[in-house]
Amino acid sequence: MLLDFFESLRGQGLPVTFRELSDLISALEQHLVFVDIDKFYYLSRTCMIKDEKHFDKFDLAFKSHFSELDKIDNLFDKLPDLELLKYSSLQNQVTEANDGDNNFGSLRGLADTWDKGSDEPYDGYFGRNKGVGTAGTSFSGNTNANSHASSTSSTDIGEGTVKPWDHRYFKDLDGSRQLGTRNIKMALRRLRRFARSGANEEFDLHETIRATAKDAGLLNIKMRPERHNSVKILLLFDIGGSMDAHTRTCEQLFSAARSEFKYMEYFYFHNFIYDSLWQNYDMKHGELISTFDLLHKYASDYKVIIVGDAAIGTHEITRPGGSVDFPNSEPGANWLNRFTDQYDKVVWLNPEPNTYWHYSESTRMIQKLMHERMYPMTLNGIEKAMIYLSR
Repeated sequence: MLLDFFESLRGQGLPVTFRELSDLISALEQHLVFVDIDKFYYLSRTCMIKDEKHFDKFDLAFKSHFSELDKIDNLFDKLPDLELLKYSSLQNQVTEANDGDNNFGSLRGLADTWDKGSDEPYDGYFGRNKGVGTAGTSFSGNTNANSHASSTSSTDIGEGTVKPWDHRYFKDLDGSRQLGTRNIKMALRRLRRFARSGANEEFDLHETIRATAKDAGLLNIKMRPERHNSVKILLLFDIGGSMDAHTRTCEQLFSAARSEFKYMEYFYFHNFIYDSLWQNYDMKHGELISTFDLLHKYASDYKVIIVGDAAIGTHEITRPGGSVDFPNSEPGANWLNRFTDQYDKVVWLNPEPNTYWHYSESTRMIQKLMHERMYPMTLNGIEKAMIYLSR
């Protein structure tokens, strides 16, 4: 069963290996869980999955593989105390009762075996000495003295219960999903280079201990500058036209970047980069900045992130005067080349699904100008872009 489950996870594209499978088997041998599907779910997820972005695919694979258990879940609700199944005496009893039964040994066979005999009064096993509905110490019935007993007339607990894997709490972290929530921050955190800057405002525990010990126990408090992400980002957004459909996603990316990067400058363009860029979102009344001035102002240690759908006319890339906003003296391709020449790390984030890119000639042209450093605006895409920028 575990091998089939392992293959189901691999079938979902999850990066599980036999090492993780071995860890799960070892945990089961230590009886960390026993005949409890919910606990087995958490244990197997802990052993098999090392990155929370894979949790949603794990939930889907788990539900698909163990869906049959929902049909027999109500049978296990009749068990008096699942811990009692650990004892070999019950194993011997079931073995004798099911001699020759090919289904014995399976989860369904065990449940069916218990169901057949659960309403029969008998003595001997686990101190059971009275039948269902009596006032003795039977593990079944309404009024028995055992604290683990449950009423046979009650509704089955497992029936209709929402299982942990049905909630899909982690679907927003799935790397194949379009961005739209807090997961953008998680992707941007791939690009981090910490440095301490500013005033001494943060308590330094280790230096305080060292200084106090040096002063023979006299408290000597030490402070230090806060640690910040020292990466410098130049963020360029395409706005207007076809990008209006991606406004929400771009706003969330901008918000996440603002909170993640202390040193970030941002500007706007329409369709493609030309002689000038806007300094605010209002293109009609916004202040323009010369692209030449921008290139001279921000040094080559900045990382450049360009956001746009790349769905434009090819003449806007290749011809002078191709801009739809003002007459540009040089082709847009020249300006993009200036960025890739001056800055060591430049990436293009495209909010359009990458399955559509090959249908757009302008997208293919921009990919070539970017030396194939165009990434989809998904969790996986942004993570790959950040990894490239951090090298």
